[in-house]
Amino acid sequence: MTKSERNPKSSTEAPIKRRRFSDFGLRASFGSRISSFGFLFFWSFSAAFATDYYINSESGDDSNSGASPGSAWKSLAPANAHVFQPGDRLWFKSGTRYTGQLAPRGSGCFTNGRPVVIQIGKYGGRALPRIDGEGLVPDTLLLRNVEFWDVEDLEISNLGTNRAPWRTGVRVEDDRFGVMRHIHLQRLFVHDVNGDLRKSQEGCGIFFESRGRNNSHFDDLLIQDCHVVRTDRNGICQRGGYSRSRHVVIRGNLLEDIGGDGIKLWGSDGGLIEHNVVRGGRERCRDAAAGIWPFDCDDTVIQFNEVSGMKGTNDGEGFDSDYLCRRSLFQYNYSHDNDGGFMLICAPKESYCAGTVIRYNISQKDGLRTARVFHFGGSSSNTLVYNNTIYVGTNQDLPLMHFSEWNDGWAQDVKFYNNIFYAAGRVTYDWGKSRDVGFDRNVFFGQHAEIPPDANAVTNCPPLLLPGSGGEGFASLRGYRLKPDSDFPRGRIIPDNGSRDFFGRRVPPNRPPGIGAAD
Repeated sequence: MTKSERNPKSSTEAPIKRRRFSDFGLRASFGSRISSFGFLFFWSFSAAFATDYYINSESGDDSNSGASPGSAWKSLAPANAHVFQPGDRLWFKSGTRYTGQLAPRGSGCFTNGRPVVIQIGKYGGRALPRIDGEGLVPDTLLLRNVEFWDVEDLEISNLGTNRAPWRTGVRVEDDRFGVMRHIHLQRLFVHDVNGDLRKSQEGCGIFFESRGRNNSHFDDLLIQDCHVVRTDRNGICQRGGYSRSRHVVIRGNLLEDIGGDGIKLWGSDGGLIEHNVVRGGRERCRDAAAGIWPFDCDDTVIQFNEVSGMKGTNDGEGFDSDYLCRRSLFQYNYSHDNDGGFMLICAPKESYCAGTVIRYNISQKDGLRTARVFHFGGSSSNTLVYNNTIYVGTNQDLPLMHFSEWNDGWAQDVKFYNNIFYAAGRVTYDWGKSRDVGFDRNVFFGQHAEIPPDANAVTNCPPLLLPGSGGEGFASLRGYRLKPDSDFPRGRIIPDNGSRDFFGRRVPPNRPPGIGAAD
């Protein structure tokens, strides 16, 4: 995959009368412009007088104060004109509908060791209030240059007559703001966003971006328990700037029928992507796309995710360790029925993808006949692949490992330890000009055109309960557990092994582990 530079959109924002928290220069020490006592008093006073505001499109009136359900606003206009203060809350009547863009202003703060946030949510019932951009606005919900916001329980769409570049359902934007802190998006239903399908102008369901050299980045950005459906080009993704974001967590989301990439982290260090489900990606785009992947990130952890139904072989893998990344960790994931395969590890010759670890994952029936299960594209280095269970179906005949060049770069220093490669069909190997690819204590069962040089290779059938029987969800994977009291060779000890197997069983650091994802 290649990095596409975006020309910043021109955008305007009505001036915020109250100064930003960052303008005071008051971070950990609260700075020198005002005293610590004065600062704490100011924000405690503001929080004490926080206000609840209500919107009801059925019975409200924009001339109302908005300060009670009986005096609710009717449309988004008063909410966009208001400058919210720390502790304020904006409530939408359950089941109501609104057209246009919600672009609230104002910021919460951090004081007395805790955030004082501004919250958006619903009241009066279980049905979600819906905000529909109808393709008339670039972003249905826009959080631009604000911080300390919690947004929950909204339905959001942005379907226009024609596709448009950069169209989104939700956009979180740091445009030369500096550090933009605490943006939490939870339980949002984002659907039917027809943005551009080209990577260079990609639309997205939930999109967050930082740009500018003013140390602009996110700190404490959470996207959790959201449902994203039929969004183009991507589902949940980031575009980074000059400074990498911190404490970005994407957790527990369900993504279905995504035009291109499912979840993409771009420009974050220490990001966490876990417990997400991607069902159907690269459904409509023609350029390269994968299920879940980091780009220009260090120390990303991608775990407990399920990816299936990625379409096509222009990438099309469930997971991707992309370039400008170091120490990406893929563990405890379930990948199945992805046209392009299980894993892509890639970097052009002039760049790097270093220190990727792929452990305790299960891959089932990944890769079309014209694809591969593992694809090492370009000059990745120091990749460790251990204790995975890879099942190739009876109707599959494809490379288990395919090494290719990128700008004349080739993978080097790749180690495969303690993996089960179960070929119910047939697998081959394409080594290209890769270097220092090593194997130890792997299981090569079934039809392998050649068995790689592994002095401790095992070719006996591994004692799995019912391999190939996985379906949707982790609960379907019991067949990949080991039969009770099975006598099978053990693997090699791996330092810093994560301390557990795919199923949660403890893996002690001082004894040989089992082979495959189940200990």
